[in-house]
Amino acid sequence: MSIKFKKRLVRLIWGVALFPFVFLFLMIILINWGVFGRMPTFEDLENPQSELATEVYAEDGKGNYTLLGKYALKNRSHIEYRELSPHLIKALVATEDVRFVKHSGIDYRSLGRVLFKTVLGRNDKYGGGSTITQQLALNLFSERSSNRVKRVIQKLQEWITAVKLERNYTKSEIITMYFNTIPFGYESYGIRTAAQTYFGKLPSELKTEEAALMVGILNAPSWYNPVKHPERAKDRRNVVLRQMLKYGYLEKKEYDSIAALDIKLNFKLATHNTGYGTYFREMLRQTMKMQKPDMQNYRFKTREDYVADSIQWEKNPLYGWCNKNLVNGRPFNIDRDGLKIYTTINADMQRYAEEAVTEHLSKTLQPQFNDTKKYRKRFPFSNEMKESEVNESILRAMKNSDRYRSMKKAGHSESDILKSFDDTVRMTVFSWKSKNNEADTIMTPRDSILYYKSILRAAFMAMEPNTGRIKAYVGGPDFKFFKFDNTWQGRRQVGSTVKPFLYTLAFMEGWNPCSKVLNNTQTIPLPEGGVWSPKTSEKEEYIGKEITLKLALALSSNNVSAYLIQRISPYTLVEICRRFGLTGYMDPTPAICAGSSDMSLFEMVAAYNVFPSKGMHIYPFFVSHIEDKHGARLATFVPDRKEVINEYTAYQTVNVMQGVTMSGTGARVKNYLPYGTDVAGKTGTTNSNADGWFIGYVPKLTVGVWIGNEDRGSHLVGDGARMSLPIWGLFMKKVLADRSIPVRDTDKFEIPLGIDASMFNCQSDDSETDADSAVTNE
Repeated sequence: MSIKFKKRLVRLIWGVALFPFVFLFLMIILINWGVFGRMPTFEDLENPQSELATEVYAEDGKGNYTLLGKYALKNRSHIEYRELSPHLIKALVATEDVRFVKHSGIDYRSLGRVLFKTVLGRNDKYGGGSTITQQLALNLFSERSSNRVKRVIQKLQEWITAVKLERNYTKSEIITMYFNTIPFGYESYGIRTAAQTYFGKLPSELKTEEAALMVGILNAPSWYNPVKHPERAKDRRNVVLRQMLKYGYLEKKEYDSIAALDIKLNFKLATHNTGYGTYFREMLRQTMKMQKPDMQNYRFKTREDYVADSIQWEKNPLYGWCNKNLVNGRPFNIDRDGLKIYTTINADMQRYAEEAVTEHLSKTLQPQFNDTKKYRKRFPFSNEMKESEVNESILRAMKNSDRYRSMKKAGHSESDILKSFDDTVRMTVFSWKSKNNEADTIMTPRDSILYYKSILRAAFMAMEPNTGRIKAYVGGPDFKFFKFDNTWQGRRQVGSTVKPFLYTLAFMEGWNPCSKVLNNTQTIPLPEGGVWSPKTSEKEEYIGKEITLKLALALSSNNVSAYLIQRISPYTLVEICRRFGLTGYMDPTPAICAGSSDMSLFEMVAAYNVFPSKGMHIYPFFVSHIEDKHGARLATFVPDRKEVINEYTAYQTVNVMQGVTMSGTGARVKNYLPYGTDVAGKTGTTNSNADGWFIGYVPKLTVGVWIGNEDRGSHLVGDGARMSLPIWGLFMKKVLADRSIPVRDTDKFEIPLGIDASMFNCQSDDSETDADSAVTNE
């Protein structure tokens, strides 16, 4: 062999030997330059973007906040290193990257193991070579490619990014970022969400076996799902425990005892349909995401909704907050920017409210309403409802259904679509009798419409006098099945709950609670011709006699209301209602005094709150402040307050409304409260019992309840005192018994200076009367 040939051979061997390294070096340069795709910049590394869930907090009654729910595209919450359990860190390092503290992003020993044992030896049991930092780089800046060539390039990109991450962050920061970004299954991203989902705990509270399970899940969340595959998950957990034993994080005795334990979960999947305050959270989301109202193309059902939201858009900084404020030059995204929203909701009061609504609806009202099926021609509609009105209601429901819209979009004819509503199908429906209110059944879509129309709806709101802070909020029986919010979105006839505003006007005109009125039938000529003469509810013994205004309101006398509206005028009543914050349409006719107008419970509770607030109207206030994902305060909110009546007039109205709960239509409330509790309120019932209201207050809390049905033609059983008042009472009974809530049965309505309260007792005329004997039907 010639010397020349030997030299060529040596050069060839060196070339072959060096080629992979030169090629790798060139590839790294090209990748770093972005030839094969964008690489994260220094700014990206300094501010890694990950979608974080916005968290909504409620007060816990002890000066702290508790998580109420989240808004998220990916359910991820941020956590700090100090909040991680040491067991988590040990389990992760032992299992994924035992030399984590020694390398600078790339573990060359692991790469060698992968090359010789996994690739050349074709033995997968030795695992991969990605470090924790490399896995973080993949989670933050790319998604794993299924293409082998692209995956090789992606792997080199991870190496470069991992080295850069190591230069920019400490080891503890990398661990924290890793645990904040990794998916754990069930749409749970990050250890904080995962620990809450699987164990109902904070990450700092996880035990060794729980931390090992969490780390074990990371390898394949679906395959090692501890809910669906507990044995498989246990085996994987024990693999993690063996790694911890191998590298000195566990003693043998400790390992033996823990490895023998079965998996114990406290699994609770958090969705927007579950947990407390579901209706409130959705109302809050819609409020913050609201676009500026546009009359030409607005999303509201009625002009009244448009007017109400236009006013709040201008006055209330919370309305449309996400669009009014910018982050990095764009509006805030409530589903991914990791905001922390601190609300005024009290967690215990919210629970009491939902329990009260559920108890009275499921155990009393719904069974009573279902019993009326035997004498209704077309349940749940009343017999007075015309056949054409019933059919129109059903057809409207069909056209609003997902089935109708999807079939229409697919090109089916109208007749085929409507015919499909008579085909039986399997479905899950709402039922008070089933676990989680879910029942599997077979019925036609048409029958399901009738079934859902038979389910009673409810609305509930509690707020503080003087502050306007909403403390509890319920918009319906179950948010998963009934998305419509009857508290905020619903507007229904208010019935006799309008009367306190009429009496307030009378006091402003110089009347007082003990002023007397002749209780006679009133016949009022109408401008367009004809007359209006309201039916009254009190028994004959009160007709034709002079009674005080205090007794008249206690009896909910329509005669006296009609008498007052003639002297005050419907236009003046509309004006005072507007001052009290009521935005619903009000026809200025005499019938307005009997509650013919539609209003939302949201506005009605705020309007009633004026009375214990000494004449101040405070728009319902439900967010105290907002923070960003790092805890920096972005906004602080204060209530919108204005005086609408003076303190003296407010107290007079409180006084006559105390008469309602003492001996009038609201006297049943005494069954739920300790003797001597100061309470005032008013019941309301609309024609044929289509709606039942009770709004009442104690000195430190105003609470309103509405009960009705989706269709006003589905007349209910009983009046407001039987439908709504018991929910109010069940709730208030629990509130007064909870010493962590600053509402006491010993609280008293404050009497304004210069007023002698005894002058409003009206003892000579108004001896206490049992409500059932005084009122036939409100």
